Parts: sequence; C-alpha cells; structure tokens
Amino acid sequence: MKKVIGLDLGDKKHVAVVFEADGTEQEAVTVINTQTQVKNFFEKHAGAVVIMEAGTHSGWLSRLLEGMGHEVWVGNPRKLRAIWDSPDKSDARDARVLGMMYRLEPRLLHRIHHRGEQAQCDLALIKSRGILVETRTKLINHVRSVVKGLGSRVRTCSGASFHKKAKEEIPLPLWNALGGVVEQIGHLTAAIQEMDRQVDRMCEEKYPETTQLTQVGGVGSLTALAYVLTVENPKRFTKSRSVGPFLGLTPRRDQSGETDKQLSITKAGDVYLRQLLVGCAHYILGPFGKECDLRTYGQRIAATGGKNAKRRAVVAVARKLAVLLHRLWVEGKAYEPVRKAARKVA
Repeated sequence: MKKVIGLDLGDKKHVAVVFEADGTEQEAVTVINTQTQVKNFFEKHAGAVVIMEAGTHSGWLSRLLEGMGHEVWVGNPRKLRAIWDSPDKSDARDARVLGMMYRLEPRLLHRIHHRGEQAQCDLALIKSRGILVETRTKLINHVRSVVKGLGSRVRTCSGASFHKKAKEEIPLPLWNALGGVVEQIGHLTAAIQEMDRQVDRMCEEKYPETTQLTQVGGVGSLTALAYVLTVENPKRFTKSRSVGPFLGLTPRRDQSGETDKQLSITKAGDVYLRQLLVGCAHYILGPFGKECDLRTYGQRIAATGGKNAKRRAVVAVARKLAVLLHRLWVEGKAYEPVRKAARKVA
C-alpha cells in the first residue's frame, strides 16, 4: 500500500496523521489552513493517499491535492458514526481513525466526489438567489403581520409585485415603521430578477443540455440548471434510479426480523435541489399541471387515501421526476408526456 494520511479538517487548522506503507504511524502534525501551508506539508509526502471527511473546506482541498498528484478520498460524514459518536473525540483521533478505516476497508468511508470549481461557482449563483427569495418572503410576512395588527390587510399578490401593492395599502401610521422594509423588498425583487436573467443566459450559453430537462412541464431553467450542476456528470450513475437515493428522496429503512417499519425519506444529498424538485411535483399535481404520466402516477398514490397520501404522492413524483430528468439527459431524446398511455392504446 501507499503512504496514507488521515486529515481532520478545521476552519483555521487541520490535523494530519501520517501512516507509512506498512501501517506504522509516522507523525501527527497540525497544518495551517492556507493553500501555501497545505502545499508545503503535502509536498513532503508525494503520491500519498489522503483521507478526509466532507465539509466546508474539503472541496478546494481535494482539488488542490489531486492537482499535486495525491489520491484523495472524501468520506461521507453521515456514514462515519465511529468518528462523530466517540466518547473520546479529538482532532488527532478523528484523523487517525480516517486513515485506519481506509487501510482496513475503503468502502467503509462511503466515498463522495466533489463537483468541479466552475460548477461550484455557478451553483453558488442559484443558492444565492434562493437565500434572497427566502429573505424576501420573511420580510413580506413581517409586513403582512404588522398591518393585520391594525385591522388592515395587504391584498394577495405575487412576491415580485408586493412592494408596489403594499405602498398603496399600508396604513399611514405604520409607514415610518414599514416603509424601509418595503423599500428593501423592492431591492430584493430587482436582484432576484437579475439573477433569473443570469440563470437563463447560463442555460443558453454554458449548459445547453438543460433544454432536454425543461421539456417536462413544471421544470424551468432554475431547476434544470440546479440539476445539471448538482449531478454534473450523468455517467456517474449506471442506473437512472440511483438518482433518487442520491438526492435523499427514498425512504429510510429499519428492518429487523419480521419488523419492517415505514419511515420518512433520508433527506440525503443537496437540500436545495430536493426542494426544487418537490416544488415541481406540486406544480405537476396542482390545478395548472398538464396531463402526463407523472401526474397520473401521483394521482393514483393520492387516491389511496390516508393521512399522508397527498404528501407521499408529491415525494413519489419528485423522485420519479429526478429519474426521468437523468434519463432525458443521458438519452437526449424528446420527452413524451403520456408515453404509458400511448403504449396501452397501441
């Protein structure tokens, strides 16, 4: 085996435990979290296998070390209970356990792969837009709540037009308190609209494959771009059905003997993309959704009744949508909304 280095990541410094090829622990050192210091340390251990957990700094560190010729393994923290649930937890111990787990059985790390730097930067635009939308929603709710306290009400309208409607309907005594908030809502709306234009340009110029995904009714440029940037390489999945578990849209399982409980979804993977897919599922099953196999599938689940039938239908459609988008991306074919119905007629 090669030399193995277990690396416990921190915000200001990392702890590295170096194992020789025969498994002997050579040293445990602290490395300052700068590119220069990291390069200086790992240049002394050329060709080593570096093991770390996924975290804030694991993306740029893994790309840096791979560029230096190291083999990098990034472990899934959700699967490494032996590290985060230890009664004797320390940075040095965590780094040591990472190295030992690789030497014992690399598959125990549940290796993940970080996206490229450009994809990460482009995805940051989408997530920044999401933060702005969330902030605007909180401000709008605040204005509505305060206005209701005086017996008035701001009429129902879209978030994009709220700052215009609110100016006409906020009581005069509240204007000093809410005028600045409404102004900020207007600024946020302008910023969100500009980001939407950037997303459209990015889809058209840099990621033309998104046109394959937007064929599905209810899937817009934002969801298509987020999907492409999150998955990045469709060939990483040998089966399209693997995308569902990757995005945390499959149920957890707790089976023992004759007991097999029905549990909620795992919620693994990218949270924002999962939210976008669920939003698309709501549209497909809603009053404006067009007739298609996805809609029929969800309606069949919702018709079973029960307390959570509609919610289960939405999640099931989101999972099936994730699989469908991957299939369209890989095959590059035209989307057939009612493919199953057409087969029955034939």
